[in-house]
Amino acid sequence: MDRFYICLLIALFSIPVMASGGETGSITGKVEAKPSRFGENSVVYIKSVESEFSVPDKIVMDQKELAFVPQVLPVVEGTTVDFQNSDDVLHNVFTPDKCADRFNLGSWPKGEVRSYTFDKAGCVPVVLCNVHPEMEAFIVVLQNPYYAVADKDGRFTIDKVPPGTYTLNVWNERLRAESQEVTVTGGNSVEVTFTLKR
Repeated sequence: MDRFYICLLIALFSIPVMASGGETGSITGKVEAKPSRFGENSVVYIKSVESEFSVPDKIVMDQKELAFVPQVLPVVEGTTVDFQNSDDVLHNVFTPDKCADRFNLGSWPKGEVRSYTFDKAGCVPVVLCNVHPEMEAFIVVLQNPYYAVADKDGRFTIDKVPPGTYTLNVWNERLRAESQEVTVTGGNSVEVTFTLKR
């Protein structure tokens, strides 16, 4: 093999390999609101994906210092939520919402857990405690695991998103924002801004 072909082979093997179709991307951005604190706890999520994904066996929502922790909990359709009591008083968990069967798990003491499986995507039941009426939380039931909860500054990141074009939505307790279409490519990040309005 002459020197020309050896140099050609070396050059070919030195070319960077392009990202494979299986490489994932991410969606980052901000949820803007006035006042800005209203953007916190917004759930940004992909409406629907066709790729395969796993559903977590269980997720915990705690009852601690007379509050639900976290106050907003996104879950994938079919996920069981364990409601745990970490306070020294009795707590109850119920919802008046029909999409979650208006469940009432009764009341139980510290250290005990009661569970409910959320099996209807699109359902966002309010969760209450009839012992302490000031306690309130929301379970956001989604079709897939590609979601994020905005932090106190409204920032969010959805990681490991399969390449594709998707409808991106945001849920907020008080405000609304229009859906956006995003295209995710392997190894890249897409930047999105949502502006919440009444």
